[in-house]
Amino acid sequence: MSTKYQVFVSSTFQDLVSERDQVIKAILEMGHIPVGMEMFSAADDEQWKIISRHIEQSDYYAVILAHRYGSKAGDISYSRKEYEHAVACGIPVLGFVIDDSAAWPADQVDRSTEDKALLDDFKTLVKQKPVSFWTSADDLYGKFSVALMKAITANPREGWVRASTAAGPEVTAEITRLSAENARLRAELIEATRASESSREAELSTLNARLEAKKRSLSYRANGDAPWKDSKELSYSYLFRLVAPTLLSEASIKATAGYIYMHIRDDGDEDGGYVAYNWVQELLADFNAVELVEPSDRKRSLKDTDEYWTLAAFGREFVKWQRRRKLMSEGEEESGRANEAEADEELPKGLDQRPPRPRKATGKKKAGG
Repeated sequence: MSTKYQVFVSSTFQDLVSERDQVIKAILEMGHIPVGMEMFSAADDEQWKIISRHIEQSDYYAVILAHRYGSKAGDISYSRKEYEHAVACGIPVLGFVIDDSAAWPADQVDRSTEDKALLDDFKTLVKQKPVSFWTSADDLYGKFSVALMKAITANPREGWVRASTAAGPEVTAEITRLSAENARLRAELIEATRASESSREAELSTLNARLEAKKRSLSYRANGDAPWKDSKELSYSYLFRLVAPTLLSEASIKATAGYIYMHIRDDGDEDGGYVAYNWVQELLADFNAVELVEPSDRKRSLKDTDEYWTLAAFGREFVKWQRRRKLMSEGEEESGRANEAEADEELPKGLDQRPPRPRKATGKKKAGG
């Protein structure tokens, strides 16, 4: 979509006809829209309203100064009035001041002391912003073209486009429809995500219940010639919670057998020992059947003949679910105990008629399901 910029050109008129023509030519050749006060009659306040409105609608403002101050609108010239209005409107200003060394017709120079002072003051004002100094109409043409191109690059403005390429009522209506459809689809996605999360929660909960229901006893022994012993029945859910942390990276059958032993051994057993390797293999095979674990594919030396396992993607998800559930459960228990303690403190001594709470067992509990 090609954007055309409106450029307001301001200067004295009769002494700068050729120069204005060159600037307007440059604007047109660049594909933009020139506007200037010579297109209006600025003899009254009504015409000034029209000029000021065109300045406000312009994207850039150019002022050309030579050796004349120009006709006045009250105490200042029309050129200065236009310049100050453009600056007040925040329109980017391009200033072009004639070089003092440039040749110039003597009859195109102000002779009045007052006008010369006003012109010098105006030039000083314009020079407070970056300006270009020109020596001839052709020189001004080149410098104006470069300055406008730089201004458009550094400070692009809204500009104008063809009505046929702008968004019409049909485009606006389509955008509105698409926006509404997008909102509806986003709402459906949120609802589908919630349903999916609910379904996943139910799937994880069902699996956990089945693992809780499935139990088995494991054979283990201490290192050396210690006799084999059988543990009490342990749920698969407990056993998975037991081995999962070691499988977050990977663990060998041997290491897993030793780790399980440390949690299920009798209190009197020695520190070192292991669970029967074939039982550990069978246990991991069962977990593999429900996609909780999988053989590790990490490369290792040829001397290492042990068998390594790691958590599968679903196993990592299940671990998070189990631990999150445990943490939330513990949090609720702590909160309940804190509330009970606060309630006890609120009752005056001797007025608590509630029966005493049963004491909790202090004996050690063996690991189990």
